[in-house]
Amino acid sequence: MSSKIRKQIYIEPHQEYLLKAIAQQTGVSEAEIIRQAIDLHLGRVTAPQTDLARWEAEKEFIAEIKTRPAQPGGRDWKREDLYER
Repeated sequence: MSSKIRKQIYIEPHQEYLLKAIAQQTGVSEAEIIRQAIDLHLGRVTAPQTDLARWEAEKEFIAEIKTRPAQPGGRDWKREDLYER
């Protein structure tokens, strides 16, 4: 048996009713039914795709900032400028 990680979750009353009924009918533990449901769901979910164009634009922005000469007294940009992008 592989090691498992304990998780505590909240479910709706109707979910508990169905979970208990399925467990009793199949002879499988409630925990195993939950694990199987998670595996089924995760099999259908795809990982988010990275937007390469945005990432390249961000890298260009960082490279441009790195080439700016040092300013006496600190930075040459305002915090608000970063949030306008």
